[in-house]
Amino acid sequence: MKFISFSINNQLSFGVVDQERVIDLGARLPQTSLISTLTDGSLRHLQDQALKYDADYALSDVQFHKPLLDEGRFICIGRNYRGHLAEANMKMPDFPSMFIRLGSSVVAHQQNIILPKVSNQFDFEGELAVVIGKVGRHISRQDALSHIAGYSIFMDGSIRDFQFAHSLTAGKNFFGTGGFGPYFVSADEVGDPSSLQLHTRLNGVEVQHTKTDDLIFDIPYLIEYISSYTPLLPGDIIATGTPEGVGFARNPPLWMKAGDQLEVEISHLGILKNSVVAEI
Repeated sequence: MKFISFSINNQLSFGVVDQERVIDLGARLPQTSLISTLTDGSLRHLQDQALKYDADYALSDVQFHKPLLDEGRFICIGRNYRGHLAEANMKMPDFPSMFIRLGSSVVAHQQNIILPKVSNQFDFEGELAVVIGKVGRHISRQDALSHIAGYSIFMDGSIRDFQFAHSLTAGKNFFGTGGFGPYFVSADEVGDPSSLQLHTRLNGVEVQHTKTDDLIFDIPYLIEYISSYTPLLPGDIIATGTPEGVGFARNPPLWMKAGDQLEVEISHLGILKNSVVAEI
């Protein structure tokens, strides 16, 4: 099931998408949120209820927000596709390379991503995002998938000169440079997360394409590894890394500029679309 957070007529709500129509669950269940259903384990019950209602709006009439609104941490994995390591001439890692993104650095589907004043090295990174649905610490690989509520699309927009010359934290956390959405899709609808197709397109031209079985550290391993040092909580997002095709590894480099249109598409999860604007 595709869950969406949205606003219409200046009213913020959440619901599900069914055949390009939105069923408004927030209006019917005002004391509920997507995060609360993850926390109390009632997401399955919400799924069972949702399609009993008639649709309220056309999808084209609502404004998208980030799928969970009040998501937890964006825990991001770097250097996690074999093809990406090869193009960047990097060695195979022994352990995952990790960083955190601030919520303020990430915008929703159809919102603008921002090219900062201080750099023109704005790079694209399409990624599969895992939505944690159940709290856990020291989670085993065997139990890892049971802690996943669903999946979404992440665009880890990176300011490369700051990333490489200043710090990873700075390069990955410029305001409004990442994208997340359009939906949070329940795990039962996605199936095997290692068999998905990922495409990134810049101005309609495909710049990244991979199958998620090219991951070096697969999703069960990542959940086991991350939960070994911090409890994973409902609403935490794990961005699993980007494949080959990124701008900095090309000759000449391919940077995003104001006016560009970026799309990241993953099978079963839809298409995340963002436009690039210059910082004012």
